[in-house]
Amino acid sequence: MYEVNVALLACVNMIAVLGLSVFTGFTGLFSLGHAAFVGIGAYASGVLTYHWNVPFFVALPAGMAAAGLSSLVIGIPTLRARLRSDYFAIAILGFGEALRVCLENLSLTNGARGLSVDNLSSPAWILGGLAFSLIVTRNFLKSRFGTMFVAIREDPVAAEMAGIDLFRARLLSLFVSAVLCGLSGALLAHRLAFIQPVMFTLTQSTQLLASVIAGGMGSISGPVIVAFVFTSLPEMLRALNMWRLPAYGLLLVLIMIYRPQGLLGYRELTGLFRFDRFRGRIP
Repeated sequence: MYEVNVALLACVNMIAVLGLSVFTGFTGLFSLGHAAFVGIGAYASGVLTYHWNVPFFVALPAGMAAAGLSSLVIGIPTLRARLRSDYFAIAILGFGEALRVCLENLSLTNGARGLSVDNLSSPAWILGGLAFSLIVTRNFLKSRFGTMFVAIREDPVAAEMAGIDLFRARLLSLFVSAVLCGLSGALLAHRLAFIQPVMFTLTQSTQLLASVIAGGMGSISGPVIVAFVFTSLPEMLRALNMWRLPAYGLLLVLIMIYRPQGLLGYRELTGLFRFDRFRGRIP
């Protein structure tokens, strides 16, 4: 059913937004290349199931691990160099573009023609992955690590003076973020049954970042809700043909004008997530 497929794809995007929310929303570093981690998760799991018939329950964590390890490749040199948020965003953007070029020229990935894989991401796998991501994100951010991330976002200098290792904390945040994006990519590849390098470009990274900012930088439920809306709205307005994408952009502009702090800001829908108490607090 078409509506069910759209909802499932929205759930897949919500997982990637959760990952970026950990890094950007709670740690305060902007990224324009998180689509690269989604692509790594998609291709790592897709290549395993396509070329070597690896079971999906093995390929899925392998995609997550590949994305997490790749985050260390770009994270260690850039974060150790203490690049500011805008410079880091440019650096990870370059990483994403370099990855796309590599995927387009590797025979293992079938190049720019794309890779056809089996449709293995059932609704149970996708909903289970989303539930897993929500639980992991909630528990991780409610731990001392979440407190450290918020402290770094609010005032990196004060956080460092309080004894927080900025490099290790930011690298951990990037790693967790990339792992969740890898999970999203693996589920996406085996839901669409086809992946292509052009699917993981700056455009997708911008959409993920827009969901985090529009949902609220200090919130989990806000970005998740916005990610669902941003994924489903263009499909719901498909009957309007050329006007559906302007409507998508208009919604984003209105949110930025009337809710500059995001849809929920530092608040959550329920008492399950209460991170506003960490605002401005140094552990």
